[in-house]
Amino acid sequence: MKVKTKKDRRERIRLRQRRRLRGTQERPRLAVARSLAHISAQAIDDDAGRTLASASSMESSVRAAFANGAGGGNVAGAQVVGRLVAERLLQQGIKRVVFDRGGVLYHGRVRSVADAAREAGLEL
Repeated sequence: MKVKTKKDRRERIRLRQRRRLRGTQERPRLAVARSLAHISAQAIDDDAGRTLASASSMESSVRAAFANGAGGGNVAGAQVVGRLVAERLLQQGIKRVVFDRGGVLYHGRVRSVADAAREAGLEL
């Protein structure tokens, strides 16, 4: 794949990461996806091909948890999403995950999802 645009570059990085990252039942892959207005995270068991837990800034329960200007497009909203997905995984007895940043830099909202998940008790 020849890199012509920023989107091509991100896709190339994402595919390179996915060769190394693999989620299992005991240690699922915590994949983060972001857009300008929203952020979502899901824990995926790649062996079975199913999602174990997810959280998104588009959920009504998550939007109700937003306070003090938090939203899907900022760091405060990403912290709420990271905390919620960690709580849902801990309820299932899963404490360790593999973090998949999806080809985006580990910075800003992506980093705050990971930090909030760690604070909630997940081991990344």
